[in-house]
Amino acid sequence: MVGSVIVYEGRIIGEGWHKKAGEPHAEVNAIRSVKDKALLKKATIYVSLEPCSHFGKTPPCCDLIIEHKIPNVVVGTVDPNEKVAGRGIKKIIEAGANVTVGVLEEDCNELNKRFFTFHQKKRPYIILKWAKTEDGFLAPEKTEQQDRKPIWITNPYSRQLVHKWRSEEQAIMVGTQTVIDDNPKLNVRDWSGNNPVRVVLDQNSRISKDSFIFDNSVKTIVITKSEIVSEKENLTFAVIDFNQNIIPQVLDVLYQNQIQSILIEGGLQTLQTFIDQNIWDEARIFKGKSLFGKGTKAPVLSGKISGKINIENDELIQIRNHD
Repeated sequence: MVGSVIVYEGRIIGEGWHKKAGEPHAEVNAIRSVKDKALLKKATIYVSLEPCSHFGKTPPCCDLIIEHKIPNVVVGTVDPNEKVAGRGIKKIIEAGANVTVGVLEEDCNELNKRFFTFHQKKRPYIILKWAKTEDGFLAPEKTEQQDRKPIWITNPYSRQLVHKWRSEEQAIMVGTQTVIDDNPKLNVRDWSGNNPVRVVLDQNSRISKDSFIFDNSVKTIVITKSEIVSEKENLTFAVIDFNQNIIPQVLDVLYQNQIQSILIEGGLQTLQTFIDQNIWDEARIFKGKSLFGKGTKAPVLSGKISGKINIENDELIQIRNHD
């Protein structure tokens, strides 16, 4: 997510932003929006991320800045992508422009935390999410009569917010038991937006083929222990060794599939595995008012609380991991 503004004599004469992968970058849109291109030779261009220096889906932005002889360039933060990583800034300086780097750098890094995590840590930005009762349970004790309908801990507004979050992240992940117990769709039916890629752990292929995750409506990656050949257009299987530490292997599968962010929605074992290895970036925990008395205990997470809000009778606690 990149934005750019062009200023001449204290007045904004052009602005643009990167709308979609493969489409013109922020600097291109900003330069195009300037009516009098002659002013560019006396202007300053501000951009939140270093102008690219390579031919990807679009031509290099630094070449366009040089072509229009913009004399002053202000960059929020250096691009961590190894294809850029300072090369764009170097090229612009060598062309004779004045370049300032690191203005509002923290804000620019926060804006693109998913992109930065992906390139710097070779894994997606990881958000843990769960809902717990007032007495600390994820789920009630199982009974013989219980069907696959989920028992809600939170109110409809909290659940709608979760669907909004799903639309904002590239993927969503759950474990085997969550699918067996709840048969979730893992989509954004309560919000308007893109459905995330569904990622499911299913070591021993225990999930029924009648489950919603196999309905082929959304791209789905099933992580399992043995090769399965019944792949469809929207369904792929990734094989890992469950006798080894699975988290690095899962993260490698996600990295290879270009997943820059993922919402981990459960269940307990899946969440706890990420927590135990301290591989997560954010946690979003709902606390409802209901009481279960007994059942599946919610994970315990230590970390600095970054925010608390009330959604009617629910409380949302947000924690950031600053390891």
